[in-house]
Formats: sequence, C-alpha cells, structure tokens
Amino acid sequence: MSPSPHTIERGAALSEAQRIMDVFRIRHLPVLDDGRVCGILSQREVEIVFGFVSGQTHRVTVEDVMMPEPFVVNPEAPLDEVAAVMARRRIGSAVVVDQGHLVGVFTAVDALVALAEILRPLGSEA
Repeated sequence: MSPSPHTIERGAALSEAQRIMDVFRIRHLPVLDDGRVCGILSQREVEIVFGFVSGQTHRVTVEDVMMPEPFVVNPEAPLDEVAAVMARRRIGSAVVVDQGHLVGVFTAVDALVALAEILRPLGSEA
C-alpha cells in the first residue's frame, strides 16, 4: 500500500491531476470532495481524455473523468480478498480508508510485490 497518498479535489482541472501524476510518478489519484473520498482517477483515463480533447484540456475537470464510488477497503482487509475483488472487477487499485479518513492506495503493483515476497524462497533476495 502507498501510505499518505497524493489526492486531488473533484473540481480541479484534469491538467492539474496529470501534473501531480507526472511529478510523483503515480498512476492512481484518489479524488476528494470536502475531505472525503468520492472517486478515483487513473492515468489511463487521463491519457484517453487528453487524446480526444487536445487543445481543450483546460475545460475538463477531474469530476468529468474520475470513476465514482471506488473500491474502498479498510486497512485490516485480508489481502487475498482485496486482490480477488480487484481481479474480478478488473480494477487497478483499492482506496484504503480508516474511520472515514484516507490512509492509502493499494494497487495491482502492490499486490504483485506481495505475491513475489510470498513466492520467494526463504533467504533469497530479488
């Protein structure tokens, strides 16, 4: 899980979301509305939109593109269950929320890291 993730407000310009993603080299950006998670924005959606609306990107907001109602889990959620839901729904991230507060983002890359650690023979390093 990536703790203390970067976020963006739902009314922000999509170009600002792209800037944040580029600067911090992230592919998933939780979207907030008055401090509460209301969506998730992935790099894929940003790239698709910018491919279609070149020249008019300043008019597009995060809310126009975000996925509302992201997959939200608590920090104690079993890893196997989270990964199974992500695979079944074909989504690349889960937003981790504890008592209404965003605490992290768990991505498919995080799941692969966990899998590699499980499969690695004891005492070896990759």
